Amino acid sequence: MIYNNDNINNLPVAIIGGGPVGLSAASHLVSRNQPFILFESGEQVGTSFLDYGHVRLFSPWEYNIDPASKKLLIENGWNEPVPKRLPYASDIFYEYIKPLSEHPDLKPHIHLKSEVIAIGRNNKDKRKSTNRNKTPFILHVESSGKRESFLAKAVIDASGTWQQQNPIGAGGIYARGEKESSKHIFYGIPDVLNKHEERYIGKKTLVVGSGHSAVNTLINLSELKRKNPNTTIVWVLRKKEVSETFSTPKDKILGRYKLEENIEQLVSKGYIEVHTPFYINEVRQKNNKVNVLGKLGKEEQIITNVDEIISTTGSRPNFKFLREIRFDRDPAIECAPKLVDIINPQKGIVPPHGEERLRQPEEGFYIIGAKSFGRASTFFLTTGYEQARSVVSYLSEDITSSHQTKITLPSFWYENE
Repeated sequence: MIYNNDNINNLPVAIIGGGPVGLSAASHLVSRNQPFILFESGEQVGTSFLDYGHVRLFSPWEYNIDPASKKLLIENGWNEPVPKRLPYASDIFYEYIKPLSEHPDLKPHIHLKSEVIAIGRNNKDKRKSTNRNKTPFILHVESSGKRESFLAKAVIDASGTWQQQNPIGAGGIYARGEKESSKHIFYGIPDVLNKHEERYIGKKTLVVGSGHSAVNTLINLSELKRKNPNTTIVWVLRKKEVSETFSTPKDKILGRYKLEENIEQLVSKGYIEVHTPFYINEVRQKNNKVNVLGKLGKEEQIITNVDEIISTTGSRPNFKFLREIRFDRDPAIECAPKLVDIINPQKGIVPPHGEERLRQPEEGFYIIGAKSFGRASTFFLTTGYEQARSVVSYLSEDITSSHQTKITLPSFWYENE
């Protein structure tokens, strides 16, 4: 279906991605009486949160709820969660995302199982500049085997990065044999204590990665080892020293600090076999197990008889469907270019920012949410909500509001930087 309308201003704003940031943009558009249409590739909104629903988040509820969305929900009889409670990812889905998506002002405009495969300007390729900014965007969408086209006056890409997990190979490139050994590899954060317990208990599992997803997984695997001592845990990371992982000061985010404290104890007690710095070059299958080949420092090394590999090496954005859009990204981090100077992986906290830092060469096109951070892992939902508010303000011609900062991050996140 194509919306036929000679006046671009009467067209809807198209939102890509039905996660909390995409829904935040929708809520802000509703609050400003702006038409929108939202495309979610999954069978339901917020599917990524269900993928790691067993994981507790670091920030409490008060920093995971968008103000415009909260207002809509309360008007619809919603009971707000306890603000200071640390939710699980599944809580975010069931207590917030799902009821928000079912709000009568949002639900009719949400298209599920709808994958955006290409975006451009209607009847103008990337090279054409004449009247470009007055030409509607066109989104080509595949849904249930059918391809449809939709016109929009602006596009907000909030599709995230979770569905594009990084490989385990050194240098961010798939190792030899990695794809062929995919049945042994779980990309993401498995629920090793419940849903996936049989896959890991009593087995030799190699965990790749040095972030908090890896730490959380290692702690849970250690619980399995207590139940079954035959469970073997191998930790492969690229940092020079394991101590580099234990870097969050005590007065920083409490959830993170507790994780690091637990993993430090497990390593010191010998629960976990550590290889660092280890760079994976190849995965070889052998008798329903795999051998992992790489370099430990400068020496070649093989980790043998591995039953399962868990990859917690982060994720990256998907830009394939943006081929005909004029947009920029930092060549290293792949974030919005104007975010480079405020994304600092050592500090971990990115200050609030809005439309000006997210603006792209293609007028009316924005990348927000986790995808705007590219490969950086320092994204917080509350930051994405502020991005959505500012961008929608600008698209609604409320320039003053788009330049303002409406959120305040807790001061202890910034202490001792």
